[in-house]
Amino acid sequence: MFKDSTSVSTLKAPAVNQERNSGELAELLTAWRLMCEAGQMAATYEANRATCKYVHSTSRGHEAIQIATGLQLRPWDFVSPYYRDESMLLAMGFTPYELMLQLLAKADDPFSAGRSYYSHPNSREANKPQIPHQSSATGMQVIPTTGMAQGIQYLEQIHSELLKAGPDKELPVVLCSLGDGSVTEGEVSEAFQFAVLKQLPIIYLVQDNDWGISATAAEVRTMDAYEYAAGFNGLERMRVDGSDFTASYAAMETAIHYVRHERRPILVQANVPLLGHHTSGVRKEWYRTAEDLEKHAANDPLPKLKALLQKHGVTDEELDRIAQQAATDIKIAFDKAVAAPEPSPETVQEHVFAPAAITEESGTRTPDNKTKVVMVDAALHAVEEIMQQYPEAIFFGQDVGRRLGGVFREAATLGDKFGSHRVYNTAIQEAYIIGATAGLSAVGVKPIVEVQFADYIYPGFNQLVTEISKSCYLSNGKYPVQTLIRVPIGAYGGGGPYHSGSVESTLLTIKGIKVVYPSNVADMKGLMKAAFLDPNPVVMLEHKGLYWSKVPGTLDAMMVEPAADYVLPMGKGNVVLHAHPKDIAQGNAICIITYGMGVYWAKAAAKAYPGNVTIVDLRTLFPLDEALVFDMVQQHGKCLILTEEQLNNSFAQALAGRIQKACFRYLDAPIFTMGAMDLPAVPLNTGLEAAMLPTAEKVEAAIKELLAY
Repeated sequence: MFKDSTSVSTLKAPAVNQERNSGELAELLTAWRLMCEAGQMAATYEANRATCKYVHSTSRGHEAIQIATGLQLRPWDFVSPYYRDESMLLAMGFTPYELMLQLLAKADDPFSAGRSYYSHPNSREANKPQIPHQSSATGMQVIPTTGMAQGIQYLEQIHSELLKAGPDKELPVVLCSLGDGSVTEGEVSEAFQFAVLKQLPIIYLVQDNDWGISATAAEVRTMDAYEYAAGFNGLERMRVDGSDFTASYAAMETAIHYVRHERRPILVQANVPLLGHHTSGVRKEWYRTAEDLEKHAANDPLPKLKALLQKHGVTDEELDRIAQQAATDIKIAFDKAVAAPEPSPETVQEHVFAPAAITEESGTRTPDNKTKVVMVDAALHAVEEIMQQYPEAIFFGQDVGRRLGGVFREAATLGDKFGSHRVYNTAIQEAYIIGATAGLSAVGVKPIVEVQFADYIYPGFNQLVTEISKSCYLSNGKYPVQTLIRVPIGAYGGGGPYHSGSVESTLLTIKGIKVVYPSNVADMKGLMKAAFLDPNPVVMLEHKGLYWSKVPGTLDAMMVEPAADYVLPMGKGNVVLHAHPKDIAQGNAICIITYGMGVYWAKAAAKAYPGNVTIVDLRTLFPLDEALVFDMVQQHGKCLILTEEQLNNSFAQALAGRIQKACFRYLDAPIFTMGAMDLPAVPLNTGLEAAMLPTAEKVEAAIKELLAY
């Protein structure tokens, strides 16, 4: 039992034995070499500022804690370094040359092929700790990294072969490195909460240098990370002098041993000096006083380690020889990196997505002798079949656990069938729900998660944009994020301003994700399977008004449920109503391009114009079936794009512009667009809601006007 106190570490590092054996002395000499290399790298970058033109930070002042950590991590561990962790990377076995290739954004940068900043690593090298992609690490990375620990815990629970362990069955630990300034982020709190709730095997290493760019700790926070951690019941914590290598080594040895064997979270706060600039673009002399710089310089880890080695009998000549060799090696590496080739512009579009798993429709879409089902049941059955087939699949979100099974009953029975370790509730934490999937995917778990209403997806946008969408591209294809994010969407009669919104245009501004929007049972099930199997992030928008076909005019959404083997590739639209060929040939037909509830408004309106209307259900908004859209527009010459969203600056208007460019010579009329009124929210009153949204009558009037051209 550890005493919980804000002034005494809850977990004690063992006392350091001052009589070090030859192996320990060799380790100290290794640390000295690595510190010398890191120092020479920083000096080289400073002396060649014109060449080192891309923004970067160095580890000066943080070397002791970083090297002590990196030397003790194992190839089966997972780690998220942050942008100042070059010394940790050196200690893990990456060479100065490899790091410099990223510094200079060269083609052979092993992490991102010239796409990301210095010390933004990712790696799958078998002989080093695994490093999934992460962002610039100002707090956002803590959720995906906690997701790694969540995934490892699950793989342990099911005894999965996907779980990597050491030669003696040593279990992996996850290390999340972050600066003290980022701990104030709300997303860090979400991660800490989940880690202690589930008791995950993760170390949060906070490197506290008392500065957040130009803001001091006293200006922006009332407590440090160690004191903050006291508020999370079950999070062990330690403080250590991060400028003292032996103290740092002992503290990290204790923390790693604790997590490796106890499988519980711990926070280690390492107090360190900041000796370099915040970044190459934000110079320390701009905002720090001479007194502050002198105070930090007094804690420089390099002379401290040198003094310790001298006490152990290492001569100045030997230490100088190592330092000189480091200087020589760094110059050679830097000159080589400067001469390395630049990336080819032809590679700029590579690795936005990993290759799709499903490219052709297959399986039985309409089995014989079956009754029709509603969309919500088709989705439920699809997830059940997925979880039966893939033991690495899990499903979590707000209220999806066994007690309720989702507020729309979209997860009913799953908790009972698969257990609370696979289907479970989360707190109101959209950022964690979405962001954790990046870490889960990185360790081999296949997450399905749900945001309860589209209106509440915005707290998760930071993770979706910053972490998930960029992972495949910035890792040069090494870490695509396989995640299926289910989002109930749309108005359904009195849902009001926070339960009726449409968000597809906002989602579609994010590059690196796929967005699907089924409108019927068969498409729901087929796209659900394809989305799950896709190695990329997919957001599935599921219209609440179509779940049970209770909205008048939507009975066609009910269909015979496809067989378990049915899959429908993303990016394939569908013509759900064909105009008569004679009317098309005579110019008396239009095509309506739509999706979701728009399909049913269009169908109802088209009854007034038999033979004059073709309706295209997009089914997938990205990737979009442009070939089908352009073909239909070229055949008809007249087009209406119909959406439920507020129209101004929407996906529908953007699509109209693309059609106008691609099909201009075939057009007999302007591209018509129709959507909801440009109001801030969907009003609660059903009459006001109807006034705001498109209706069959409004679509019918648009058809009449368009046909008149």
